[in-house]
Amino acid sequence: MAASPPHASQRLGGRLQPGLAPSPILVQDDHHGPSSETDGPPRILLVEDDFLIAMQVEATLTDAGYIVVGVAASADEAVELAVLHRPALAIMDVRLAGPRDGIDAALELYRDHGLRCIFASAHADKQVTDRASPAHPLSWLRKPYTTTSLIDAIRQALEELKQQRN
Repeated sequence: MAASPPHASQRLGGRLQPGLAPSPILVQDDHHGPSSETDGPPRILLVEDDFLIAMQVEATLTDAGYIVVGVAASADEAVELAVLHRPALAIMDVRLAGPRDGIDAALELYRDHGLRCIFASAHADKQVTDRASPAHPLSWLRKPYTTTSLIDAIRQALEELKQQRN
């Protein structure tokens, strides 16, 4: 069994490398963590190929009380991590490293594993959203987004998934 890739915060030894400026993807705000969950904190897969964005989002999710089961930079890595860790949902960028994009990953995750995604991308025109529609996205966040909008989207998505199970 393959080992999980390191989380974004571990990839560069937990510190930014000289000459790298943070990407303005998330805007800090005063939003607090998720409401209490009866089955423990929800497990989330993060699919993002930009190291700095992944590191920011991973920290945001962890601070909000979620468990980030892995950070994938490619569609294939996303599928592998989802199979290994069985997250409740995935936060999915559209543009990824490698020959397949986030929509390919989302379609495969939904078709083969029933895993749904929140797309978080700057690429969300009608053609893109139409192509992603068969993956039944839980929502779309357009970059740049705030931590509040990310956490709110996750809360709403988890509530939708809970209602579908009942």
